[in-house]
Order: sequence, then C-alpha cells, then structure tokens
Amino acid sequence: MRDFNENDKKKKQTRIQPKENLGDLSREILSQLEDSVKASLKDSYLPCAVALKIAQDVNVPQTAVGMMADKLGIRITNCQIGCFKVDKNVHENLEPKRIDNKVIATLETLRNKNELTCANVFEVAQKLKISPMAISDIANSQNLKIHLCQLGCF
Repeated sequence: MRDFNENDKKKKQTRIQPKENLGDLSREILSQLEDSVKASLKDSYLPCAVALKIAQDVNVPQTAVGMMADKLGIRITNCQIGCFKVDKNVHENLEPKRIDNKVIATLETLRNKNELTCANVFEVAQKLKISPMAISDIANSQNLKIHLCQLGCF
C-alpha cells in the first residue's frame, strides 16, 4: 500500500467533513492520543478496531483518532465492515435463503433515511449479535452503500 501523503489528506478533507476538531482537544490529550496511536501500530498501520479502542481509552471522539492518524501520515487498515484493506473472504454469492429479510429491511430503512452509516451498522450488528462484517456483507449483496466511517475514513 502506498504512503498517505499531503495530496491524499487534501482530497480526503474535501470529501469528509468531521464534526469534531483536533483543535478542541487539550495539548495533554493530543499528546496522549498521538502516543497511543504511535504505540498501537501494526506493521506501520493502525487497525480499525484498535483505533476505535484508542478513542474509548483516551476518551476522545472516534474521528479524532482518524484525524490524528491523518496528521501523522498513518493509514487505517482492516476496516471492520470491509471497506478497505481487509484480509477477508469475499461473500459475493450469498445465498438468498441465508440472508435474513429482517436484516435487509432494517438496512433498507436506514438507507432510505440516509442513516446507513458505519456506526449504525455496528449498532445493528450488536443488536442481532452478529459481526459488523456480516451486516456489511448483507448490505453489499443488496447494493446498499454504507457511509460516514466512525474514524472519518469514508
């Protein structure tokens, strides 16, 4: 994977409008966040699940972790819903009988309300006691696009 450079940062900033701003965090919290991100790298990347855990541990908004990764030129990897750099099996041919129509209806309702977001995929997965990746696979099988990454990646 190529490095995350200044052009990438500018392009991302035009697509993603984060609600939180790193400038709202104290210097102490920013330093703690930076140290946590750097200490948590796996092969020079920051896994999605680890980034979400950092946000919880440091008590900062999840997008702040994504913004810190951008600032440091670090790429987030292993998206838990399969949107980027993930080592997973592709389930392109999910059998219709295996897909719960209730899940499809829930995802379509979210899409129709423009709320088929990464955070809502995690919420649905938790309620149904299945993995976010499984929910994402179902969404993909129905051509439903998930948006608004919790870390600000998409």
